[in-house]
Amino acid sequence: MENHTNPPYFNLTMFVNLGSYRYPTFVLCFLLYAFIVLANLVIILAISQEKKLHEPMYIFIMCLSINSMYGSAGFFLRFLRDLLSDTHMISRSACLTQVYIIYSYASYELSILGIMAYDRYVAVCQPLHYHNKITLKVVSKLILVSWVFPSIAVAVCAYLSFRLPLCGNKIPKVFCANWPLVKLSCVATLINNLVGMLFTSFAIFLPLAFVLFTYVKIFLVCRKRNLTFKGKVVQSCVPHIVTFVSYSITVFCDISLSRINVEELNRFLGIILSLEFVVIPPILNPLMYGLKLPEIRKTISRMLSCSKHDEKAKPQK
Repeated sequence: MENHTNPPYFNLTMFVNLGSYRYPTFVLCFLLYAFIVLANLVIILAISQEKKLHEPMYIFIMCLSINSMYGSAGFFLRFLRDLLSDTHMISRSACLTQVYIIYSYASYELSILGIMAYDRYVAVCQPLHYHNKITLKVVSKLILVSWVFPSIAVAVCAYLSFRLPLCGNKIPKVFCANWPLVKLSCVATLINNLVGMLFTSFAIFLPLAFVLFTYVKIFLVCRKRNLTFKGKVVQSCVPHIVTFVSYSITVFCDISLSRINVEELNRFLGIILSLEFVVIPPILNPLMYGLKLPEIRKTISRMLSCSKHDEKAKPQK
């Protein structure tokens, strides 16, 4: 076993030498990040500026977009820098920060998606009680819980990981992750494993079970209703289902990737599986909700029309 070193820096070993392709790759990734920021910002502005969209469902969608910008910033700002660098060393404090941002982003996402499933359940199965049960006060409390609990849970996991004495500094990822850090420990990690299992159960499997339960209930209600009712339910629920399924798949891939020896995989496959966790959901969310929900689509079209009209109305010099 190596000596206990507690290294001040970690080496992200999954980066490949791109050679002359370094700058085109940087430009491509920068444009991808710019699209994520712009698309989610459009959703946030559309919902915040349009009074008709100040309803629970749209407020939750806005929270998803805010979270997407938060998580993608935690990944891309460091990743873009590493693409142009010959070394991929990250300080202990910066690594801790990235672990916290990325894992809290993941937890917020699942919490918000779980709350959205409850919102759809009440809207479809108990429509007469919807405005009594899903008030703005209740929405505020649900959003607060969805942010506070993951923040505390992720902080505890990160603290337990970074207090471990480490015997190495190589992290087989393109960003800092919790489990690869734990595997560098010189001592037994029973407490970390137990806390990690509890956190995974509450943050992933509990929302998953709840979403499945709500949609079974929604399906049973829809079976007895007419086609018009079913069409409205499909229109409001499909974006949420697609978002939740895609996100669950990316989270599952990331968890699976953390539990195997990544260096035995094809390096490019390992990078792709790592990236989808922090790239696909922030891209998919604004596309699904912006294109599928007519009220948001109309508001975005109106915003674009107004901006074009303002440009034309400017006096020529």
